[in-house]
Amino acid sequence: MSGIAGIIDLTGRRAIPGEVLQHLSDSMAHRGPDGQRIVQRAGLGLVFRHLETCREKSIWRLTPDKGQRIICVLDGSLTNGMQLEDTEPYIQTNHTSEFVARQWEEHKEQFFHQLKGAFSVALWDEREQRLVLGRDRFGVCPLHWTRQGNWLLFASEIKSLLASGLVPSQVDVRGINHVFTFFGVPGPVTCFAGVQALPPGHYLDVQRGSAQTAPRVRERVYWQMDFPDRGQEDDQQSESSLVEQYEHILTRSIKRRLGANDAVVAYSSGGLDSSLLVAMTRDLLDAPIETFTFRVEHATVNETSEAEVIGRHLARPPTVVPIKADNIIGAFPSLVQAAESPVIDAAAAALLQLAQAVGERGHRAVLCGEGADEWQAGYPWFRINKRVERLNLIPGLPLNVWGFRGYLHLVHSLNYPWHSARRAYRATSGHNAWMLAYLLMSTNQQRFYSRSLWEQLGDHLPYDDLRLNLDSMRRWHPLNRSVYMGARVHVPGLHLIARGDRSAMRSSVENRYPFLDEDVYDFLAPLHPRWKLRRLCDKYLQRRVADRWLPMGFSAGHKRLIHSPLDAFHGARPPEFVEQLFSKESLHKTGYFDAQAVEKWRQRLPSMRRGFRRLFVEMGLVGVFSTQLWHHIYIDSSLADLPGLDLPTGIKIGNSAS
Repeated sequence: MSGIAGIIDLTGRRAIPGEVLQHLSDSMAHRGPDGQRIVQRAGLGLVFRHLETCREKSIWRLTPDKGQRIICVLDGSLTNGMQLEDTEPYIQTNHTSEFVARQWEEHKEQFFHQLKGAFSVALWDEREQRLVLGRDRFGVCPLHWTRQGNWLLFASEIKSLLASGLVPSQVDVRGINHVFTFFGVPGPVTCFAGVQALPPGHYLDVQRGSAQTAPRVRERVYWQMDFPDRGQEDDQQSESSLVEQYEHILTRSIKRRLGANDAVVAYSSGGLDSSLLVAMTRDLLDAPIETFTFRVEHATVNETSEAEVIGRHLARPPTVVPIKADNIIGAFPSLVQAAESPVIDAAAAALLQLAQAVGERGHRAVLCGEGADEWQAGYPWFRINKRVERLNLIPGLPLNVWGFRGYLHLVHSLNYPWHSARRAYRATSGHNAWMLAYLLMSTNQQRFYSRSLWEQLGDHLPYDDLRLNLDSMRRWHPLNRSVYMGARVHVPGLHLIARGDRSAMRSSVENRYPFLDEDVYDFLAPLHPRWKLRRLCDKYLQRRVADRWLPMGFSAGHKRLIHSPLDAFHGARPPEFVEQLFSKESLHKTGYFDAQAVEKWRQRLPSMRRGFRRLFVEMGLVGVFSTQLWHHIYIDSSLADLPGLDLPTGIKIGNSAS
């Protein structure tokens, strides 16, 4: 685990102001509490925070034979570095960034094709006066950047950019609109004006200017997800052969993420994904891995029961972290500060506390199951969508769309602006399973947005910001379109920000994802959809692998998430700062939401029957609360009495850059 940051004067004529580099470093000390390295040259500074085990990822490298100086800093880890070094004996070092620098020398920008794993990287080529910033294929390691005049700054976290003193803390309402559409902020748009998240599989090519040429900043794609054209999927192999291959690939992926680090533990929800990882890891380590789960003290939830079953099966019970409803509310300020955006999912607050418990016990890395559901149609939307598609008995007559429109009107009591849904379908190459979830989440825009926010948004369509691979999507099977949407939007937008990197790194804990592995993706993507969703059985192939590792009948169970119930959030007696953020005064001050509508739905929620309508109203209210909280933390700290949150030195709340 580590963090990177830097600044470059695009003209090459100015020195870096004051304490900017130290502020960049100090603001992400939690990402690497064991030390820092700062390299500074004329108009350029790079920062690297690290644990002792990650020190080798930063290096200053000189190759006199070519007259070329290269500085390389890297967050994360490469899963193929040693493999490639074995084929190139002239590399005599285990330093990750030494390997990256060598790849740059040999391949220039094509070197990204040589890098596999979870990483964000910054590389400076002094001879070419060129800075290259890149991010891994699935977006595990974050990287943000901003251009302020002729200063270009980048960092693992947005708060580092703000701490520089050169970047104003101002609102981009498109980011808020993303939260109320996609449950998170998948990028490149963020909630901060002028700040972008580099999308997964992209790199930023920055060429410094000279007396004769202007500086050039270009964002480029080096990799994007792809699937076979419909009808061309791989369906020639036997089930037994596919199970064997998948088991081998997943075992190898887990082994890569264990490395030689004996501080690796695992989260266990008792669900299929985490249980399979834990069982396979036991075989690799020849001993049970230590696991962690949480128990929310709530009448309708027993989060630990299945995790304890797996613990008994593997002869090592999980460490259970008890969490009360008021703990979830109390953790939200720290969570939103860490996430740098509003957070819809109350489970992220529980995961933040789980990571804290892991860090306090001296562990630095955790195996997590994210990615399995995305690649293998594991969300309920896929099964619901399959049922709904059965309405399309007459070719050319989209009864499923009409039925969904009627459902929104009758069940959710909303006259949903269907022209917006039609625009969304066009922007995603047609219907896909995730549209059911996103359109339901979007009903909260109609419930809660103020007139002022609608005016600021204009005709903004969040789907247009995603830069989807539309030409290819039109040729894919509809299920693969849905898989792509989940992997492009849900994984980086929610799982790898609010539930992943930020909540874990706040406690100096690194999440590792065996399912988010290039080999796992390369194996699953070409397969026929029936190996992912057979009738209404999701993750079909993975269940067959699990039959080999888990107790009999375990793989037939329903999907379980590490989660906390949203009504635990609303049912608790809220502290004063919650009421202050929900007050008419605070709502009018931010201007995002209709205060009367917010109060109406807060009063109605306790008497609503359980179901999708209540679920999405709950998420909408959590979204309102966390947006107000985000605004208080990063934009205007006068909304509530909220002690105990210390932002990094240099952040200017609500002011313009000097």
